[in-house]
Amino acid sequence: MATSILSDANRRLERALKYVTISDDASERLRYPKASLIVSIPVRMDNGTLRVFQGYRVRYDDTRGPTKGGIRFHPDVTLDEVQSLAFWMTFKCAALNLPLGGAKGGVTVNPKELSKFELERLSRGYIDAIADFIGPDVDVPAPDVYTNPMIMGWMMDQYSIICRKLSPAVITGKPLSMGGSQGRDTATGTGAFYVLQAMMAKFGQVPQTTTVAVQGFGNAGSVIARLLFDAGYKVVAVSDSQGGVYSPSGLDIPSIQQFKTSTRSLKAVYCEGTVCNIVDDYTLVTNEELLALDVDILIPAAMENQITVENASAVQARYIFEVANGPITSEADRLLEARDIYVFPDILVNAGGVTVSYFEWVQNRSGLYWTVEDVNARLKTMMVTEAERIWAIAQELAIPPRTAAYVHALERLGDALNAKGTRDYYVGGL
Repeated sequence: MATSILSDANRRLERALKYVTISDDASERLRYPKASLIVSIPVRMDNGTLRVFQGYRVRYDDTRGPTKGGIRFHPDVTLDEVQSLAFWMTFKCAALNLPLGGAKGGVTVNPKELSKFELERLSRGYIDAIADFIGPDVDVPAPDVYTNPMIMGWMMDQYSIICRKLSPAVITGKPLSMGGSQGRDTATGTGAFYVLQAMMAKFGQVPQTTTVAVQGFGNAGSVIARLLFDAGYKVVAVSDSQGGVYSPSGLDIPSIQQFKTSTRSLKAVYCEGTVCNIVDDYTLVTNEELLALDVDILIPAAMENQITVENASAVQARYIFEVANGPITSEADRLLEARDIYVFPDILVNAGGVTVSYFEWVQNRSGLYWTVEDVNARLKTMMVTEAERIWAIAQELAIPPRTAAYVHALERLGDALNAKGTRDYYVGGL
């Protein structure tokens, strides 16, 4: 029987608990989500038929503030997956010291099979079903896999219709014209780049001699690939859900971005203006093959459970930066650790998205909006500050960066949970 994603995530919690002193009450609370909602969403399709889709929303922990987390539209969405993602969001918000808890949502659907009209009806129907479960002071959704600013705009509008008042702070990742934040669309990749730069400085890695492979060329993966390319790193491989391209001499990432935007396919190209020419010096690779390439840095930026006990031994990279959520299983973690491969965890590396979502929420509530330069400067300060603290914990306790990130988050969560009262308080008296 396969291990659930949430059970696997809890193994990271158990390991980190050995290095931090928090109450039994706090550790027990963090093993379970606070609330999980399952809904059915009836949608009238364009041909007149009715389809019912399964939707989920999980609020894992709100001790430090309203819960926060994305909504994904994907055929493989399950309650277990959504609970696990909400678990990671809880620790991610604590690791970045955001006054938020963790949540996540999703709908089991292949959005590529829906028309735009059907997608809008599904998005609004999802909010109809969960409206009592969310709110600017309760739970604030955001985009995730296969959702985007337009979908967030529909969702915010539907919530406002239900509440009969404009409520921009209920959803983040919205279009700028509806109260979205500058820099939100690139925040996950940009934040990951700031962490990577700070950590590579610890090892004396020079960009020009550092090779990188990026699995996942979506919103986050394409952004960090471009930033690394611009910074002088040699990005030798990228992939999307259909497969990838590899060139040991390095890829022209801006051209690949331009080509994929116009054709929806991934090839090694060189573009000048609107004209793109296919480059001969590249090899087609599968996503599995990309993970095993001989590179300095591997960036999984696709889906969960990409590196497991079955393929961990094939990984050759020295450093892994998790831009995706949960791309490495706990068992694979131990195999990589035994081979002295540094894994910088998702709850730190990809926290740029939720950090700028927090900025958007703050801007919506204050009515004061920031420039993209201001957003990125604030983002860099927060990402680098917390990365340095987590690295210091890892060095002090001689533990992997992932465990150090959980220790860092647990200390903050434990303090907040203990402030509500623990066994020692009640047994010991006033």
